[in-house]
Amino acid sequence: MDGFDPSVGVVVMAATNRPEILDKALLRAGRFDRQILVDKPDLRDREAILKLHASKLELGDDIDLHVVAQRTPGFVGADLENICNEAAIHALRRKGKAVKMADFEAAIDRIIAGPEKKHRALNPDEKKRVAYHESGHTLVAVTVPTGEPVHKVSIIPRGVAALGYTMQLPVEKKFLSTEEELKDQIAILLAGRVAEEIIFANVSSGASNDLERASEIARSMVTRLGMSEKLDPITYGKQQELQYLGIHGQEERNFSEATARMIDEETRKLIEEQYDRAVSIITSRKNVLEALAGKLEEQEVISGEKVDTLIASVEAEKTPTAATSPQNTAHEDG
Repeated sequence: MDGFDPSVGVVVMAATNRPEILDKALLRAGRFDRQILVDKPDLRDREAILKLHASKLELGDDIDLHVVAQRTPGFVGADLENICNEAAIHALRRKGKAVKMADFEAAIDRIIAGPEKKHRALNPDEKKRVAYHESGHTLVAVTVPTGEPVHKVSIIPRGVAALGYTMQLPVEKKFLSTEEELKDQIAILLAGRVAEEIIFANVSSGASNDLERASEIARSMVTRLGMSEKLDPITYGKQQELQYLGIHGQEERNFSEATARMIDEETRKLIEEQYDRAVSIITSRKNVLEALAGKLEEQEVISGEKVDTLIASVEAEKTPTAATSPQNTAHEDG
């Protein structure tokens, strides 16, 4: 960039998504000395971007772009444009005159979880197991104090390995997670395996991703967030993090073998406590679990509204009615 006449008013701009690999000489004063971080769009920005791209489409009366924006955290502009395109394609395939909310739902499911695998039909035993697995996630999610509302539960196979999913919608954007919220997340993740164990007296390989995510949260609570009773509020392990991207690189161990054993013990303790908690919730509300699983086996996809209605109906049946007087009883018998 040498040789520019300062009086000409030339501004040189560049963009990258890998700032951590740039040569230091490039960032010296007088060169690219000002860095502007363009973060991913938040909820309000995503809704505005969706409105821009959806303005080119013929939309149905039931469209709610705010809900679409809620379902797409972490999506950038190109992703949101892709959702609008996929929704339009889905509408064309069903020969619809306008793009409806169901088309957007299908587009989001396709992008997040992968396309439906219609040729990958589950046998009855597998379908029943997946239904109970996802119902376990759902039941604990609606029970724990900080669980986010369930938006949809599905047992339709998608993508490479997903046999089902339980999708929750955040009520509001959060920048922090409390210890209680993290424990609730672990309990929700473990609930699928718990449901299988209670109903079938054994477990399957379907909980592998749940266990991995639950273990990551628990270990992070112990080593990085100071949420351990035995260990002091100290971070253990120096983790290389790629600037701006939030991607964790190789971890440098800076603690002893004795501390490593304590970390393992505290991580295991967190997992076991939340596992037992999920067992308690599902055991005490087993009738709700069975109702949810039965409805999933029948319909394969249940919306959050139907989940709430079904749970309320089952709980109402379980609640004893007020005692009636002899006169009322006779009247009913008569």
